[in-house]
Amino acid sequence: MSGNLGRIKVESKTGQERFCATGRELDFDLMDFWRWSTSDLVDNTMRGVLAEYIVARALGLADGLRVGWDAYDLRTESGIKIEVKSSAYLQSWGQMDFCKIGFDVSPKTPFDGDSGKSGKERKRWADVYVFALLKHREKESINPLDVEQWTFFVLPTSVLDEKIPLRPRITEKGLLQLDPVETNYWRLKDVIESIFPGAHSHAE
Repeated sequence: MSGNLGRIKVESKTGQERFCATGRELDFDLMDFWRWSTSDLVDNTMRGVLAEYIVARALGLADGLRVGWDAYDLRTESGIKIEVKSSAYLQSWGQMDFCKIGFDVSPKTPFDGDSGKSGKERKRWADVYVFALLKHREKESINPLDVEQWTFFVLPTSVLDEKIPLRPRITEKGLLQLDPVETNYWRLKDVIESIFPGAHSHAE
């Protein structure tokens, strides 16, 4: 098959959509799948997606739908491109000690969702990184839905490009040495906008 088949138009789901077979509904629905697949919010994969959502909510950007393959995670109305990375001291599995905090900061090759092709230039495409740390340290009471259990470190991408241009990962100590702005959920939007007072110039 040749040619561009284009994107699939994704619509927001309610969770009540039924699985089906040969034109008839089965006795389980999308909510059942969500419960089965995404209930472990401490899991590395789900925690990363949840962190993106929490940041999106803090910035007023959660009305649409997440796109998993974009070159960056979020974009404000004024054009600020944001990459969200998450880490945590606790994991779902048994631990002898807290996890060492680290974040992926590797440059990426972008993927174009319209053409279905990957770009050639490899770099960090966002204007700013938000490092979301699930800071809670007690397994009995950890709740990733409690935004007070998170802290956020905001750092312009230009600092990463200047200080660690090729490094794929940064430790907690390494991040703190770059002097990011640490903030909470409630102040996150103000902090990002204060870093880019001329944010409109980032719009393309």
